[in-house]
Amino acid sequence: MLSWRSHATKKIYQAYLTRWIRPHWQKYELADVRTIQVAWLRGLPLAKSSCAKIRNLMSVLFNHACRYELFDRNPIYLVRQSAKRRTAPAILMPAEIKALINGLAHRERTLVPLAASTGLRQSELFGLKWGNVDFDQGTMSVTRSIVYGVVGPCKTESSQKPVPIHPTLADALMQWRKPSTSIQPDDWVFASKRYRGRRPYWGQAILRKYIRPIAQRVGIQKRFGWHTLRHTYSTLLRSVGTEFKVMQELLRHSSLRSTLDVYTGSHAGEARRAGRRAVAGIFLRCERNVTIVGIR
Repeated sequence: MLSWRSHATKKIYQAYLTRWIRPHWQKYELADVRTIQVAWLRGLPLAKSSCAKIRNLMSVLFNHACRYELFDRNPIYLVRQSAKRRTAPAILMPAEIKALINGLAHRERTLVPLAASTGLRQSELFGLKWGNVDFDQGTMSVTRSIVYGVVGPCKTESSQKPVPIHPTLADALMQWRKPSTSIQPDDWVFASKRYRGRRPYWGQAILRKYIRPIAQRVGIQKRFGWHTLRHTYSTLLRSVGTEFKVMQELLRHSSLRSTLDVYTGSHAGEARRAGRRAVAGIFLRCERNVTIVGIR
């Protein structure tokens, strides 16, 4: 059933089945499951997005039961479960990113701009090999992800689209490559010295030991992770007026809804400026109308 899913998705689904679905529903017959009973989801101590994923997983299970003629309906179809976040995801302001980068060592000073200016997921970032980077064309091919040390496919087919890289970023990658002994097409871009290049670095360890301490030192009090940089990239794209379809392509989302609902926020300052521009336009039109009336 899950053969086409990424390793990370399989791990999450397995956890949902083991921790939440089986303990509550394993004693029920299929015919005993009613739509209203699945409101049990709302009482789980989980984020709304996680509850929505559990609801979707249960729906998949019933669809398989129907497909193999083990049952004739899907009671999960009418279950209502919002995936809307309770709080907006954290993002970093351009000044915060600059201050963070200035305080980092060479490795992290390469990783953070790469993540913040491409929107790569952590699993994709550390799954890069030099053969994926085309310096002549200024693009990267994202063909794999690495989760818990397991190399597998990307999250979706859309995730495998080429990613443009800025010339400054390409230069930073070249500078990172120069002193390295792992420079062959099949070598990891961020090859671990501890494992003599056979594995890439572990992203969470780098984040915990090196990036977050520097962030606190330069005054960044937000709790953030690698995915924060992806959210930041999305918000920065929107702040410069990027069209949503272009954003979807750059973020490599399979659907536009993901781009709109999950990843796109706005800086408070940008929202205030937009509001002022709109109101200024109203008053400007009012003043013009008064002037015209006066002339008449």
